[in-house]
Amino acid sequence: MFAVDKLLLYSIRLPAMGSPATLKKISTQLNISISTVSRALKNHPDISENTKRKVKELALLMEYEPNAYAVNLRTNKSRVFGLIVPVISNLFYDSFIAAVEEEARKHGYSLIILQSGDDPLQEAENLKLCKLNRVDGVFISLVADSNSSMLYNKLKESGTPVVFFDKVPEDDQFDRICMADEEAATMAANTILKYKKKKILALMGNPELSITRRRMEAYLKVIHNDPGAPVVEIAYCLNSAEAKKTTAEALSKKKRPDHIFCMSDELLIGAMKSIQQTDLVIPADISVLAISNGFIPGLFKPEITYVETSGFELGKLSVKRMLENMEGPTASRSILLPSRLVTGGSL
Repeated sequence: MFAVDKLLLYSIRLPAMGSPATLKKISTQLNISISTVSRALKNHPDISENTKRKVKELALLMEYEPNAYAVNLRTNKSRVFGLIVPVISNLFYDSFIAAVEEEARKHGYSLIILQSGDDPLQEAENLKLCKLNRVDGVFISLVADSNSSMLYNKLKESGTPVVFFDKVPEDDQFDRICMADEEAATMAANTILKYKKKKILALMGNPELSITRRRMEAYLKVIHNDPGAPVVEIAYCLNSAEAKKTTAEALSKKKRPDHIFCMSDELLIGAMKSIQQTDLVIPADISVLAISNGFIPGLFKPEITYVETSGFELGKLSVKRMLENMEGPTASRSILLPSRLVTGGSL
């Protein structure tokens, strides 16, 4: 913060209330050219330190603010990123957004956060909105049945980087930042095999999404390769309510599962609601393991054992990749964030 020169304070005439300060008004007060004021505010080396000080003090006093729109037109940079998620009310995306906002702000960028609501048409509208607002880059996690390939290809062709995260396209011509889904599912399967379970209910997400397919295939590959492989029933659930209903139906059967695997926090919430409505004790009667962002498992007693997939760390990694694109065109990359097993009391 600048200490305003008292002589400067007495010698100037502030603009009328509601009249915005401009470079011209600052130059008139100091009797210097508009270009000198502009260069002083940008710390140009040709401007003396004394002049810079006077210009910045007066700009502060007059509450001068640069015209962001004009700056954007001149530099062709908005200093804004677009961020599109299927749903905001999801702890994984909530922590991802927090990380992206924090890291972007450190580098002088702000965010436009848009929610597609798992609707392909809304996703397309959000991409159009990002283009209309001339964002410098777009982070996007795709909805199932996404039909936006033409739109994000146009963004890329126009020089606007697109970084896909979590739910990504098959196309390797784009930057894709994901959890190591196969690694996470493999870790989960190897962990449960140690407990010699007989029947597993595996709650999986939308089968149209690559993240679901990767996790399911890796999980089943490990289970089926084990000599004493348990029986695995796969159930696709699009949300927590479906997971609750599916779990309740499975637990009501005479030959109920003795283990439940949940591929996401949302499905874990549904499964736990059903388990808690029974007399079953965890882990004596039924065990539970999930792939999780880490917050939800700690809400239950005993705490749920989970393979961690950190939205926050994925957000930081995504911004790092976006900033690399800001420095100039780079070859597309697929980057995986490793997982780790966090032991609770549910096995």
